[in-house]
Amino acid sequence: MKRTRYTKYNGDLASEVSLDDLMQALSDFLLDSGFQDPFSRFQELNGEHTLENLREALRQLMEAGDFLDGEAQEKYEAMSDEQREQMLSDLIERMQGENFIQSQQQQPGQYTDGKVDHANSPGDIAQPAPPQGEARFNVTDKAMDFLGYKTLQDLLGGMGRAMSGRHETRFEASGVESSGSSKPYEFGDVMNLDVNATLSSAMAREGIGLPLNVEYADLQIRQSEYLSSCSTVVMLDCSHSMILYGEDRFTPAKRVAMALSHLIRTQYPGDSLHLVLFHDSAEEMPVQQVARVKVGPWYTNTREGLRVAQRILRRSNKDMKQIVMITDGKPSALTMPDGRIYKNAFGLDPLVIAETLEEVNRCKRAGIVINTFLLAQDFALMQFVQRVSAMCRGKAYFTSPEKLGSYVLQDFMTRRTKMVQ
Repeated sequence: MKRTRYTKYNGDLASEVSLDDLMQALSDFLLDSGFQDPFSRFQELNGEHTLENLREALRQLMEAGDFLDGEAQEKYEAMSDEQREQMLSDLIERMQGENFIQSQQQQPGQYTDGKVDHANSPGDIAQPAPPQGEARFNVTDKAMDFLGYKTLQDLLGGMGRAMSGRHETRFEASGVESSGSSKPYEFGDVMNLDVNATLSSAMAREGIGLPLNVEYADLQIRQSEYLSSCSTVVMLDCSHSMILYGEDRFTPAKRVAMALSHLIRTQYPGDSLHLVLFHDSAEEMPVQQVARVKVGPWYTNTREGLRVAQRILRRSNKDMKQIVMITDGKPSALTMPDGRIYKNAFGLDPLVIAETLEEVNRCKRAGIVINTFLLAQDFALMQFVQRVSAMCRGKAYFTSPEKLGSYVLQDFMTRRTKMVQ
């Protein structure tokens, strides 16, 4: 049984700091993707989750002067060096006590910070081994859930207000909601009467006059949208192109994946959710690890990611099946029949594109919708993503890493384009 430990409030500064605000302020450090950003506050820490780096990140946060309020900042500045060090230790202890972090001993084959043990795992997210002898910490699922919730609020806005457990589809049924079109009333339908359509039918038959005779055949009801559960695979591009060209595309991609994970898990509890990483190859990874993943091998094997996603979705018994692909949109690798990987990082290789689109066709034949988040503004890449979305009647979300909160939603199912803020 879960226990809550209560301690006496002693009025020290470490007890006054909000852990929610602290975790949000540390998110850039906790979600580091391997991109060397010279403007990042935590750039020198290299994203290594050691307790010493956590202490240094806390120290930088306190000394920056923009985290604590005026009175708390004055208290911090009045402290001696020993008192400040004790405060940092107390904060780390609070984070552990509230189950935001936990001390970690790395074991063979264990997922840590997006790294996969080579000898015991089918996948390989190439990362340098951590220095030996350093005390490390692990960001808990509770912290990942909190960061996902905050990311959903910041990036996806209104999408988080969907009703629990419901998905819109192309099918319609009678019900209480009035978002669908009208149809003639049939015995057994919910009497959600469309007054305007009913009167129009009666007047078309008898003309304008009083009294108006409304017959059974004139009755029209509004339809609500048929609602269903869905199996979703989030495909996350972790190739090296996601942190090249002077910008970090991977951290925003992780934030979107975290937001989608939180949205689907909390708003659609009847759904299933899986995570696939694709780079030179592709593999499934536990959804809980998405925030800890770092950039892996160089190339983008989109086709292999789609194949892994299809294998996962074939096991699902949900009515709806979809793939949410988060990428910079440039397929550059292909797994050949003999297992070798064909690579071409320059341009959109015709062979790679042809095989990738053929895999998209297989998704279409299997009834799988592909929705794509494209974190680039290159015209050729946008055309490719539009083609993929059109083939599978999915959705394309175009944005840039600097402005992820506002993007263009191209809905190929309704053939409309609208701005989502």
